[in-house]
Amino acid sequence: MSARIIIIGTGFAGLWSALSARRLLQLREKETDVEIAVVAPKPSLVLRPRLYEADAAGMAHDLGALFKATNIRFIQGFVESIDTSKKTIRYASETTGDSSLSYDRLILAAGSSVVRPKAVEGIHEHAFDIDSIASASKLELHLQNRASLPSSAARDTIVVCGAGFTGIELATELPSRVGAGTRVILVDGSEEIGPELGPGPRPAIKKALQELNVEVKLGAAIASIDKTGVTLKSGERIDTLTAIWTAGVRATPLTQQIAHERDGLGRICVDATLRVPSAKDVFVTGDAAHVLADPAGQLALMSCQHALILGRYAGYNAAADLIKEPKIDYSQKAYNCCLDLGGFGAVICRGWARDIMMEGALAKRVKAYINGTLIYPPTDAAEAIAAADPYINADSDELFKQLLATIQAAA
Repeated sequence: MSARIIIIGTGFAGLWSALSARRLLQLREKETDVEIAVVAPKPSLVLRPRLYEADAAGMAHDLGALFKATNIRFIQGFVESIDTSKKTIRYASETTGDSSLSYDRLILAAGSSVVRPKAVEGIHEHAFDIDSIASASKLELHLQNRASLPSSAARDTIVVCGAGFTGIELATELPSRVGAGTRVILVDGSEEIGPELGPGPRPAIKKALQELNVEVKLGAAIASIDKTGVTLKSGERIDTLTAIWTAGVRATPLTQQIAHERDGLGRICVDATLRVPSAKDVFVTGDAAHVLADPAGQLALMSCQHALILGRYAGYNAAADLIKEPKIDYSQKAYNCCLDLGGFGAVICRGWARDIMMEGALAKRVKAYINGTLIYPPTDAAEAIAAADPYINADSDELFKQLLATIQAAA
């Protein structure tokens, strides 16, 4: 009877975990000894980093053919529980109902979701978000239907709640999506724009917001959201029919079912091989993992950029552990911050200090290449397996040179 690796999730980390595990098993001629099974609601990769763009419904990439070609079993279902003592998961499926499945190694790659604080009254009933294809499509339909509503300050005002990475990208994208005559306001309780991004890209961000006529209200925490407006804790009210919540994410609730230390974002604190020290048959990756990205002490971010590599390490190590091969420590020294700034262009920053390398139109072309090409998996099975090598991890300068050369060659 073959052993089984179960991977929960088909996001960037889940997909690359599966491909990386398959790659190692092929290299060691152990393919028939281990089954790789991926459990998720759909066999598709949601391009979540692109959900601030228009056409949210088109931001899903089907993985069914790739899974079949690489002999990765897909199980349709929503995972409800993990029992590390019995080494089983329970999942719900429309076709089979509630089912359970045993594992020899488990990789938790179920991502994260937007946080909707209970302290903000009305947030669940009246705030939009772009956390999923369904919610981003709901917002898109609402934006399209605004023109049929009577003209008013509330109709013609959009409030983006949260001036972090997602909020900035959405706020700068909106002017081109909604056209002239609409007031876009970016609101955050912090005293600085993009607080988690640091001062590096801030000059470009401020320039973009100014050029695009996006208003910014900082030090302005939100108290409540209702059908026709947003009320700040200061008492100020902004009339709007469109409040969009982008302020913060938290790891999948499934992390709560694994008895181990978690950080403030709900991520499980794993060792350098991405294994849970208190549950040695379980590996955690992507947005669900709290782990150092480099020896300097930088933590892996809840981002596509880190999930792509984290998945490769998790899959390799889960398979290696099962077939008695040495595991390898996760390391991701390369880091470039690439922020879309709508009609202004984009800004690309180098390293953890996020020093600006490029901004404007050329940076926008790099960002478009990343969003439209680089983050998609190869469709050819052999290419996908080869690309799952965890050692494919160029340094920041080399990565940027490769990107720039590709963009310039296509010009």
